[in-house]
Amino acid sequence: MKQIMLSILLVLILNARSKGQGMPVYDNTNFITLGKSLIEGAKQTAELLKTVQFLKEAKEKIEQVNNAVQQYKAVREITQNNQRLFDMVRNDLREILNSPYIHPDEIDKISDSFNLIIENSLDNLDFMGQVLSSNFLNMTDAERLAILEEQREESKKMLADINLKNKRYKTVIAYREMQDIINNRQTSY
Repeated sequence: MKQIMLSILLVLILNARSKGQGMPVYDNTNFITLGKSLIEGAKQTAELLKTVQFLKEAKEKIEQVNNAVQQYKAVREITQNNQRLFDMVRNDLREILNSPYIHPDEIDKISDSFNLIIENSLDNLDFMGQVLSSNFLNMTDAERLAILEEQREESKKMLADINLKNKRYKTVIAYREMQDIINNRQTSY
């Protein structure tokens, strides 16, 4: 026990002679600089978040304008196709019906076939006007554009159908005219 006491005393004496570093000293300027750096970083982060939000809004607006432009192009093409359709029917139908090679009983059939296409075209224009002007359908721009694309394709089909009917009736007229020339030719042998 004496030994233990002696060793404790020796440790205490040796520790008393040694000098400790004492209380730690902090440099306040480093803390202030660190605080300023953190505040500046927070400000820059906030500005970056504002910039990201602004860019997202700009992207949405650009997409809306792009959809509006595509809708405008689709509507313009549909109206141009319908105008060509009306002009073709007005001019070609008159020419076909005024032909002496069309029989009176065929006039109603020809008129009805052309009128059916014109009525379908007018219905499509009315529907297109409703899609573009009314909000009761609650459509997105993409859905509206898809419908307009379908209308555009349908107007192209109607135009092709009118062209086909026109060609068919003109072929019939040409055939009957040739048949009339052959049947009424003068024989001078």
